[in-house]
Amino acid sequence: MFTESQFTVIAGAGPTGLTLARQLSRHGVPYRIVEKSPRPFDGSRGKGLQPRTLEVLDDLGLIERFLAAGGDYPEVLAHLPDGGTHRFRLDEPHEPTPAVPWPNMLMLPQWRTSELLADGVPVEFGTALTGLTPIDGGVRVTLDTGETVDARWVVGADGGRSTVRKLAGIGFEGETHEQERLFIADVRLTGLDRDHWHVWPGEGRSFRLGLCPLPGDDWFQLTAPPSPLSPAELVAAVDPSITVTEVGWTSEYRANMRMASRFRAGHVLLAGDAAHVHSPAGGQGLNTGIQDAYNLGWKIATGDSAILDTYEEERLPVAAAVLGISTRLHRLHAEGADDAMRRDDPVLRQLSLNYRGTSLAVERRPQPGPIRAGDRAPDAPLAGDRLFDRLRGPRFTLLAFDWTGPLPTLPVPVHHVSEAAGIYGTAGPTLLLIRPDNYVGCATHDVADIVAYLGRIGL
Repeated sequence: MFTESQFTVIAGAGPTGLTLARQLSRHGVPYRIVEKSPRPFDGSRGKGLQPRTLEVLDDLGLIERFLAAGGDYPEVLAHLPDGGTHRFRLDEPHEPTPAVPWPNMLMLPQWRTSELLADGVPVEFGTALTGLTPIDGGVRVTLDTGETVDARWVVGADGGRSTVRKLAGIGFEGETHEQERLFIADVRLTGLDRDHWHVWPGEGRSFRLGLCPLPGDDWFQLTAPPSPLSPAELVAAVDPSITVTEVGWTSEYRANMRMASRFRAGHVLLAGDAAHVHSPAGGQGLNTGIQDAYNLGWKIATGDSAILDTYEEERLPVAAAVLGISTRLHRLHAEGADDAMRRDDPVLRQLSLNYRGTSLAVERRPQPGPIRAGDRAPDAPLAGDRLFDRLRGPRFTLLAFDWTGPLPTLPVPVHHVSEAAGIYGTAGPTLLLIRPDNYVGCATHDVADIVAYLGRIGL
């Protein structure tokens, strides 16, 4: 799609950095991805993939592997202090629709998400980025091996304690609530069914323990308030008939809600937890990071600084909104609200996140339909395939609805998709230019608007 070399160094090989590496690969952008840890992450941590993220994985050609490895969220079984039980779901299952093929969150431990994303990606483990020096047209990167690398772009995907963010001098605004902590561990055990997410409430509105079965293996994710007790002792305290046989990854989460003051400083960009850290409530953080990378990859490939400016323009407000949602859910947990575990707000699925009104969302119709410039492009059934099949790949795509007039030769694929007009709500002959990240870039009744938009992005 773009021919100019935009050599990029990615710091961090979590889901965000790996997604960006895949995006750069298919755009033909050379890169190196370095990870200071000596080996891949091995914990469950972020275990929920939202519907919008599943659409990203479909575009990357990975959806079948993820669906085979993951599973649905189980019903919650609360073991009450009085000996009774209460069953409920975080959210009722949603049926697929023509516009939304994967409407439910997929459970998958983070280590497995990273493993699937890393397949074929040349991660340099045990290599840390230690220095950034501006040079003409880029950044000189210093690694802890003593090597220096000259790059056009550096992307910090290196987590909440991001070295890249600190070296770039970018502020990290927000709050840390030291008193609000949660112990998390991956455990194997006997004496408990794997059909439910088991929780043990305490007296009043307190929380004692949670054990969630993880798909693909016999591990559970244990969550509990901080305690001097071992995982085995925590479990035995709620039910002596359950025996912990193995403890894997452990961590202690602090309530940390912060966001970078900017996502770009010259030739340095931030993505994922390096740019925003969230409460795990609502399963938003990992998903937002993957979508940061999905947005950023094609923009790096253009080599156009003005287009790269739109990364912050688009993603910073999204991160702020998502941070607000996850913080609100966290507060419900902290306050012991009765509905603290409910996850039925459709916003959490991230399908409604949009870039309306931003500089790359050009809406030229006097009466826009429900799908406007800046919106996610929904799926739709077509003769013999799906619209997502037509959109898959690292390119812009023009969708022509009820278009009978001539079209000039354009540097992008053109698909006549009148049968999708109902889902898209188009009225009369309409052209929608879909970006490589499957958002509507330009919506118009005039092909001249499409030609102008493509010229603006160098096509």
